[in-house]
Amino acid sequence: MSTASGDFELTMDELRVVTHFSAESARDVLPVFEDAVPGDPRPRAALDAAWEFVNGARRTTLQRVTSVDAHRAAKAAATEAARLAARCAGDAAAAAYLHPISRAHQVGHILRAAAGAARVAELNAGDDPAVGDLMIEQARQRATPILIDVLSRYPAAPTARNRVEQLMSTLDDALRAPS
Repeated sequence: MSTASGDFELTMDELRVVTHFSAESARDVLPVFEDAVPGDPRPRAALDAAWEFVNGARRTTLQRVTSVDAHRAAKAAATEAARLAARCAGDAAAAAYLHPISRAHQVGHILRAAAGAARVAELNAGDDPAVGDLMIEQARQRATPILIDVLSRYPAAPTARNRVEQLMSTLDDALRAPS
C-alpha cells in the first residue's frame, strides 16, 4: 500500500476516504456554480478528477491542476454561493494531496468543502445559520471512522475569521468530541 510520509503517514486509501468526503460535499453544491456561470467546466473537471482518484485512479497532476483551475473559476462567479461552490470542487480535488504534516491549516483540506457546502446552503436559505448548522450535523454523520482517525492526527482547525471557518471549526469540534 502506498503511503505519504511526513510528521506521520497517510495511506492512499486514507487519502481516498478524505477525498470522498470532500467530493460528496462538492457534488451537492456544484449546480449552484453551474447555474450561475454556465459554460465554465473548471469546477466540474475538478470534481471529476477527485472522483477518479476516489475510484482507484492514481493521484496525478490532474487533481492539482483542476483544483487550481476551479479556484480560479470561483473568482469569476458573481455571488458568494457560486464562488463557494467552485471552491468546494477545487477543495475536493486538492484533498488527494493532503499533506501528512501536523499543521492546523491542513484541516481545511479535510473539512473546508463540507463547511463551504454548509455556507452555500445557508446563503440559499436566506442566510439562515440554522441551515448551515443542519448541514454540518449531516456532514458529521457521514464522516467515517477512518476520516475521523485521519483528522485526529492534525491539530484543531485554525481560529475562525469568517463564517466558512466558523462552520469548519464547528465540524472539527464535533468530529473530535468523544462519542
